[in-house]
Amino acid sequence: MRNLVSLAGALALAVALVACSGGREKPKSSYEDRRLPPVACTRDPREFAEAEKIRDFDNGRGCGVRNAWRLTSVNGVRLSQPTIMNCAVANTFAQWIDQTLQPAAERRFGERVTELTVPAGYACRTRNNVRGARLSEHAHGNAIDVAGFRLEGGDYITVQQGWFASRSTRKFLKTVQDEACGQFTTVLGPAEANHKDHFHFDLQRHRSGGAYCR
Repeated sequence: MRNLVSLAGALALAVALVACSGGREKPKSSYEDRRLPPVACTRDPREFAEAEKIRDFDNGRGCGVRNAWRLTSVNGVRLSQPTIMNCAVANTFAQWIDQTLQPAAERRFGERVTELTVPAGYACRTRNNVRGARLSEHAHGNAIDVAGFRLEGGDYITVQQGWFASRSTRKFLKTVQDEACGQFTTVLGPAEANHKDHFHFDLQRHRSGGAYCR
């Protein structure tokens, strides 16, 4: 028994010495060690998009993209600018275009969407650009914004103006937003104060395990 007590005392002393000496492992700075969202591909983006695989990167400020791709069009729909996103977002975005956006456009207008105005994919910034706030999902290439839709006939629909336009246009915008919920895990639009002029789609992992849509 005396030997057991001595052993327990020695272990306690060792733990105390480690604690006093600051013996905790220093966190690594690489973004790969932070809690980033899943980025796995179900399909190679080159199968459905004009896409270029780019090197994964970390800018040292918490921003960075794993499994990073630069896309210029998706399922035949041009993007207004080359857009960097992770592979999971690329796959989900393609699914939304194919299963939600194009059917809604054909149903409402009898034509397809040929171009999307994309104000942001990857962007190293905080949520809603609020100083001191948490990093946005854009900072990990885990989000994409859409502000406008060009139709085959040349008509152009913006989220900001279309939200208050004709009944058909409003229904189209509401449909493509509502049906994105569940494909993406976060969907925000004009009902949310910071998204009056665009839809925000991302794949953030919510504690509930479900989607947040507004």
